[in-house]
Amino acid sequence: MSETAMLERAWWRRAARVLVAPREVFAAFRNDTPEAAEAREEPIVAVLLLGSFSAVLGTTAAGHLLDDPEYDALLIVVWAIVAAAIYAAAAYFLVGALLYGGIRVAGGEPHGYRRARHLLAYASAPLVVSLVIWPIRVSIYGEDLFRRGGADGGAGNAAFEVAETAFLVWVAALVVVGVRTVHDWSWPRAAAAAAPALAAPALVVARAYGLL
Repeated sequence: MSETAMLERAWWRRAARVLVAPREVFAAFRNDTPEAAEAREEPIVAVLLLGSFSAVLGTTAAGHLLDDPEYDALLIVVWAIVAAAIYAAAAYFLVGALLYGGIRVAGGEPHGYRRARHLLAYASAPLVVSLVIWPIRVSIYGEDLFRRGGADGGAGNAAFEVAETAFLVWVAALVVVGVRTVHDWSWPRAAAAAAPALAAPALVVARAYGLL
């Protein structure tokens, strides 16, 4: 096996390992050579797309799709894929830029935009895990998940929403851990650096879920 293939395989493993050993994974981000960055690209695309797929399914917009008679199950899947791609790109470049800006203000190096984007992507791995919620929700509520005023209400649905929120909090925690580990900063400094990147998507998510 070539050295490039071994490096790529290592970063695929880290995309899963970040869930259980985040400091170990983020310490590897200190190596930001072009070879290391390139080896991270495929795992990053996979994590961002799958994580965004889970995120868009939980939005208020998704919850109203079947109110339109032109939509069916297949079209919902197509809509989710397109929306996930848009969300993934926005998170990667825009939220990544906010993370980089926060790191720079906190005293980070001036050439770390790529690493900030990659760190954010790996920190999003819990959203991939959150996909396991959706087969359960669909089996319980069926098409009502995508209709206004369906049966997907009450304490049961609230429990699923709490679980989704927990995954988002997990992502935020991994971002802070990643910044702290890569830059060897204190917790307050790392949290302050990550704050702009975490505040913006929090507002977007709150609006998408109808909380604002």
